Order: sequence, then structure tokens, then C-alpha cells
Amino acid sequence: MPTPDFVLELRRYVGTRPLFLSGVTAVIVRDDEVLLGRRSDNGALTPVTGIIDPGEEPADAAVREALEEAGVVIRADRLAWVHQIPRVTYDNGDQTDYLDLTFRCSWVSGEPEPVDGEMTEVGWYPLADLSALGDEMRARVEAALSEGPAARFEGGR
Repeated sequence: MPTPDFVLELRRYVGTRPLFLSGVTAVIVRDDEVLLGRRSDNGALTPVTGIIDPGEEPADAAVREALEEAGVVIRADRLAWVHQIPRVTYDNGDQTDYLDLTFRCSWVSGEPEPVDGEMTEVGWYPLADLSALGDEMRARVEAALSEGPAARFEGGR
């Protein structure tokens, strides 16, 4: 899915200045596998990610994004990690600061396939080998796989 309409509307007023947006990462687990996809914009292998719509519950956003991007039905089981991503500057000069909410999710149904064009391929990868992920995405997956009951968060120093 392209940039959400509400972000485009905000950009009309703020131009390329930094926008603060909340996003989700859905780490979708099935048995001893995790669902990953190759992003169409930069080729990186990642879990499902997306921007939370205004008024949308974050866990609902994770479920929606999984269906929109990968065609799978999931259940958001728990919030695993809350952290601020370093500022992103896009090729067109737009700057965004994302607060990411990483959820551990369970696969319910559906065969993964790229649906909305954000990913070029989607599939199941063994949890035992996350070497294909970059450091940031590997940290999100590892946070979701941790057995602790409480969400991890940065800061508080």
C-alpha cells in the first residue's frame, strides 16, 4: 500500500519537516518459523511493518497490515518492544520519526503472498537462522521471541 492518505495530507502542511508517526511490527510465528518478506522499496528482508492509522488500536494495525501485505490472518498475542527508530529521511527529502510497537503474533490462516506491492516476496523462515535480517529487524524479532511477560522499552534513564 502506498503512503497513507492522512500522511500525504499532513505533508501538505509540514512539507519535508519531521513527522512523528507510530508504527507496528508484526513478528508472525508459526511453529518454529517466522514470516518475513522482501521490501519492494529497498530489498530488505523484514517482518510485516506499517503505520498505525488515526484512531486505530496498535494491535489491530498489526493484524490489518499482515492481511494487507502478506494475505495472512494473524492474532496479536502480546506487545514485545516499544522503541523510537532513528529519524528516517526518504529519497524525496521527507523526514519521519517512528515510534515502533513490536508485537509477537500467531499465524491463524492463509498462505503468505505479496498482496499490496510493499513486498516482492513473502515466506516462512526458520527461527533458528535469522542471519538474513539486518540488525534492527533481528532485534525486533528477538524481542518478540523472548519469553518475558512484559514489553521491553528503551529509555527511562
